[in-house]
Amino acid sequence: MTLTTDRADEPGSVATAAPPGDGAVHGRVSVVLITHQRREEALGAVARLLDLPERPRVVVVDNGSTDGTVPALRQRFTAAGQRLDLVALPYNAGATGRNVGVARATTPHVAFCDDDTWWEPGSLERAAALLDAHEDVAVLTARIVVEPAGTEDPIVAELRDSPVVGARPGLPGPALGSFLAGASVVRAAAFTAVGGFDHRLWLGGEEELLAADLASAGWELCFTEALTVHHRASVARESVRRRRDGVSNALWFLLLRRPWPAVARRAAVLTRSARRDRTWALGVLDALRGLPWVLRERRVLAPSVEARFRVLEAPQAASVARRYVA
Repeated sequence: MTLTTDRADEPGSVATAAPPGDGAVHGRVSVVLITHQRREEALGAVARLLDLPERPRVVVVDNGSTDGTVPALRQRFTAAGQRLDLVALPYNAGATGRNVGVARATTPHVAFCDDDTWWEPGSLERAAALLDAHEDVAVLTARIVVEPAGTEDPIVAELRDSPVVGARPGLPGPALGSFLAGASVVRAAAFTAVGGFDHRLWLGGEEELLAADLASAGWELCFTEALTVHHRASVARESVRRRRDGVSNALWFLLLRRPWPAVARRAAVLTRSARRDRTWALGVLDALRGLPWVLRERRVLAPSVEARFRVLEAPQAASVARRYVA
């Protein structure tokens, strides 16, 4: 893979050296932000991240933008020095751009961020402290506030009332079956050990497979009220591709990890709830085309982990907060 990077400690970098951050979490948590064709939003998101009192290192992974995002970031944040690491991919890697970012991070914990989200001051410090204190937790998902209204995203109520059972007592919040990547902090070692995001799922509900593999490896995932992410949805969205990929990703996850009765049950629910149009049909066709590798890599969840996903089926069927396949 060919990529270009800008870091103050690498030859040819345009950044000028600056003293490392002196915030409470410097050296313990970095931020990985992925962006594609959203120059102005990326500029605003990076400015907010660099301005956080925790002074985290920020790794920006640009997914092959052609709108001038990379040169604009270079020009605007030259003085950020070693706190900004810009990785310019020559293509759109989707969610797996985060894998690149985690590999570049040098901290034990990594906060994910999209170009239309930002972390509330103090949240990264609290996340680092919680992950340090709970060594079996791999993911902390934050409360999401929708801007400019300043109201909670409807998904928060579902996270707060998670029905997942079987987790140990004393976790820093309700146990989850899956998580929201753009609003979560992960333990880098756990993320890397299970392989990160699968490149074949690209983007759209890609978290579910990773969450299942983390739980299978013995890690806990939690919603944590003390952490807050703000989200102002970009108007520049690839909604058709996202929904198409959401259909195939949902079906692939079922086939990769769920037992056959669950596959049949959930596939029926997804089919009934979906808007059955050309995009939906193309997503199903994509899923069928992937059957050779999916069935080859099928690895059914252990009963204890499957129980987590089983209890989520009813809330997922009733949810109106987050639907990639609707």
